[in-house]
Amino acid sequence: MGFPGTWMTESESVVYRVVPKCACSTIGQILYYSDNGVYFDGDIHDASGGMHKWSIDASQPVIERNVRGRETYTFTCVRNPYTRILSSFFDKICGIQRNGKRYRGNLVPLLIQKYGIEVGGEDGKGEFDQIASFRRFLLFTRDTIRWRRPMEPDIHWSAMAGHVSTLIVNGGRYDNIFWTEKFNEGMQSVLDAIEVKNPVDLAEVPRFNESEGHGPKRLHPVEDYFDDLSMHLVYEIYHRDFDLFRYDFENPGNKLPVGEIDLDEVHAKLGD
Repeated sequence: MGFPGTWMTESESVVYRVVPKCACSTIGQILYYSDNGVYFDGDIHDASGGMHKWSIDASQPVIERNVRGRETYTFTCVRNPYTRILSSFFDKICGIQRNGKRYRGNLVPLLIQKYGIEVGGEDGKGEFDQIASFRRFLLFTRDTIRWRRPMEPDIHWSAMAGHVSTLIVNGGRYDNIFWTEKFNEGMQSVLDAIEVKNPVDLAEVPRFNESEGHGPKRLHPVEDYFDDLSMHLVYEIYHRDFDLFRYDFENPGNKLPVGEIDLDEVHAKLGD
């Protein structure tokens, strides 16, 4: 299986396990800048040089050596499951992607037909019942994750624990897991722990939010999207994310963590 979703600076200063919808564009650009002194011109996910990625064949042996050797500082970043799944809905389901098309081609028509979801029309700009459609999307999400129907689960809404675990089960270990909600504090702790060619001032870093503006604006507070049934579905799908990364399941309106992440517990529970 190797180390899917794993990036590393070419200077081998740091290893990062990408978790989709958890500030990965910004983190990737910071790591790229720390090595190259400039930001990548475009979406960092499209970069095929200036950084090691598991998806680049030539990078794989270098990443594997560093991760298995456990000599290179390794980290990842996580996000509140409630806001993460909401963000996935507005970006990937309701939004028009960078290429001017819908995400994954026939996915949205499938959701409209099978689950009765609305997305704001052809351009995503029309009015629709966001809460009702989101709750129907949650049913679809649960179906993909639990039964892998009508399709395999997508990386943008599959559980963070699953992403995080691949590095552990294949012989790696995290030195740091921080929260998107406390981004500057967490990212600074990574930068403080490694040697960088080009110093990064986090206060000056642009926000590389690739999903911003793709889809309709969220009209309601987070908690309005989750009734009792929705919360039950979210916990069914993401219970390990809430437990391991210390998020508040009881209150969808509280995006902040309620405790500290225990790295030993994460490795013990995700290392099977």
